[in-house]
Amino acid sequence: MPQTLVLNATYEPLGVVSERRALILVLNQRATTIEDSDTVLHYSGGEITLPAVIKLVKFVRIPYRHAVPLSRRALFARDGGRCVYCTAPATSIDHVIPRSRGGAHNWENVVSACHKCNHQKADRTLKEIGWKLKTLPREPAGAAWRILGTGKPDTRWITYLRPFGAEHGVA
Repeated sequence: MPQTLVLNATYEPLGVVSERRALILVLNQRATTIEDSDTVLHYSGGEITLPAVIKLVKFVRIPYRHAVPLSRRALFARDGGRCVYCTAPATSIDHVIPRSRGGAHNWENVVSACHKCNHQKADRTLKEIGWKLKTLPREPAGAAWRILGTGKPDTRWITYLRPFGAEHGVA
């Protein structure tokens, strides 16, 4: 189901809603359309293009910023969909310090990997096999990661997500 990016009145990304919900917000004048989608809705009185990006008319205060949840989808977005060891397309996740050796399941210890590298590494440490990480894994930061961690973003969202911490994860 197509989705719409919701921006605060300050253009900060807030989340993603269905195109139907976005249209209701626009028709009730609670939001304005910033970018149109490719979907056109036909009705007896004419037609309307559904929004791809909307901006709320009034500022919404977000009292607490949650950490970005660690998920396979968010991890692939952080690592650009590539294996951190050989840059092949990522198909699995790997714990840098294996869980069998006391490694934690957190952003600083989990990376995306291809099947071949994940199988070769197995439950060994990088030092044992002589591999090095090009960059240290870290938790993504910025408002854009609330959107990037939930699914594949629409290409029209790029302009609105990049200023808020999306350096990868957007095609």
